[in-house]
Amino acid sequence: MTVVTRFAPSPTGYLHVGGARTALFSYLFARANKGKFILRIEDTDRERSTQESVDAIFQGMEWLGLEHDGEVYFQTERFDRYKEKVQQLLDEDKAYYCTCSKERLDEIREKQMQNGEKPRYDGKCRHLNLPNSDDAVVRFKNPTDGDVVFDDYVRGVITTSNKELDDLIIARPDGTPTYNFTVVIDDVDMQISHVIRGDDHINNTPRQINIYHALGAELPRFAHLPMILGDDGARLSKRHGAVSVMEYAKNGYLPEAVLNYLVRLGWSYEDKELFTKDEMIELFDLKKVNRAPSSFNTSKLDWINQQYIQNADTSRLAELLKNRYNDSGIQVPQNLNLNQVVEMFKARSTTINAMADSSLFLLQDITEYDENTVKKVFKESAIEPLQTLITKCNEIDDWSNADLHGLIEETVNDLQVGFGKVGQPLRVALTGQSSGPANDEIMKILGKEETLKRIQQALSVVKENITNQ
Repeated sequence: MTVVTRFAPSPTGYLHVGGARTALFSYLFARANKGKFILRIEDTDRERSTQESVDAIFQGMEWLGLEHDGEVYFQTERFDRYKEKVQQLLDEDKAYYCTCSKERLDEIREKQMQNGEKPRYDGKCRHLNLPNSDDAVVRFKNPTDGDVVFDDYVRGVITTSNKELDDLIIARPDGTPTYNFTVVIDDVDMQISHVIRGDDHINNTPRQINIYHALGAELPRFAHLPMILGDDGARLSKRHGAVSVMEYAKNGYLPEAVLNYLVRLGWSYEDKELFTKDEMIELFDLKKVNRAPSSFNTSKLDWINQQYIQNADTSRLAELLKNRYNDSGIQVPQNLNLNQVVEMFKARSTTINAMADSSLFLLQDITEYDENTVKKVFKESAIEPLQTLITKCNEIDDWSNADLHGLIEETVNDLQVGFGKVGQPLRVALTGQSSGPANDEIMKILGKEETLKRIQQALSVVKENITNQ
């Protein structure tokens, strides 16, 4: 049997984290079994479906590297096929027209709920042989006895009594088909062998299985993935932070890190934390998906992203860093070597955005210094170290090959002071802050002219502070 899986999102918003994980698991299962992975856009909800959302799905899938096989299917292009299959069920007496009003249906539901019963259609029109009319829907004749039984990859054997199911609507008065019907027709036509989806669909599965049987179609295997929760145990939503895949791209995460994090949401392989895409494909097994909900932990995602940043190609990170600067309206100086910037910050950055924020002082003039740091560091004792550093920097002809760390140590030895007496004023002069990378690395990237400019500026501020005291 050829394994064929599908990802079938509705284009009513962005590609969210839950959808991306479903797409990933479907993709991995297909690739692991040398099968096909199909992308289907379920856009029958014409009021809520938008081209913008379709584009967002494509963009998210492309960013994550989840390549689908063959054409993209759109349900709105298959209405003739759905109409044909609805008519088939009508002709075979497996569906019927129903003209019950909304008011009657509401009244039935209310009475059933008052009696503690599960709300369901009472089958009034089931045997009336009504003709088609402008206000008629088409209902599927669900079996009235027996059970629906299926063996779910994640949940195990699930049994549902047909008495709990009613005759669901498969076509509206205007002829447009409903979800539970179209998804079966599509999965049959596209020869889907394994339906992998969120467990919010698990109540639909028995209804859909009965439609498969009515059509004489072979059942796929089902795998219903547990939901994703936020850190607080509630269902993941916007209030927990970013939930759109492309929002993670915008926030400076690498796609391979997001994939790695997503695959660990409900699946594991021994104690392994980091997986390449090829390793995911090689090791993925639906039977190892956990039944319990997974909790989204941003700190864990940050850690994984940091591991990938540390091992990523420097020039690639430099390009991402440049794009981040440009998106923020920051011009990158032509003489600034972004590869050097990346090498300086990659070991300490959880995201590209964090790297951009930490390195911003390299691109912009220092217009203000940290107030508390100035009080502690920019004292009279800082004047001589800064003046000495200016002198020694001026003596260097070849800045690119200079031993700048040795220059700082030489200043410390000449003045016979502790390293902090030189290093701290120099750091604040170079960065405007009390912390950051090594001073000599910063000086190397800034270049001689900019380094001297910043030290001289700091020296002027120190002298001005002393004068104003």
